[in-house]
Amino acid sequence: VQLVESGGGLVQPGGSLRLSCAASGFTFSRAAMSWYRQAPGKERELVARINRDGGSTNYADSVKGRFTIFRDNAKNTVDLQMNSLKPEDTAVYYCCADVTILVVTNRYWGQGTQVTVSS
Repeated sequence: VQLVESGGGLVQPGGSLRLSCAASGFTFSRAAMSWYRQAPGKERELVARINRDGGSTNYADSVKGRFTIFRDNAKNTVDLQMNSLKPEDTAVYYCCADVTILVVTNRYWGQGTQVTVSS
């Protein structure tokens, strides 16, 4: 299983970034996909989650209305569009796959990509 994030970087407050996660090594359509983030000195937290067919999404209250999670099951990718970024969005962002086969679910993580929101 491999999850490779891209798209992080430095952006000014109010700006936008789009993160992308390319997945391989498993049946992508069997996985619920999520983005988590971890800021220095804080615990990793869920940012957004999308179910296997893309019909259902969930967001942390802090990002609702600003972030949107997308998936493309044909390309095995999941993206996070981040708008109206704030300094408090600064963190390492991780792609996460919860792969379900029969009744067993395994969780996999990407290596993370840094997002810094600063003027």
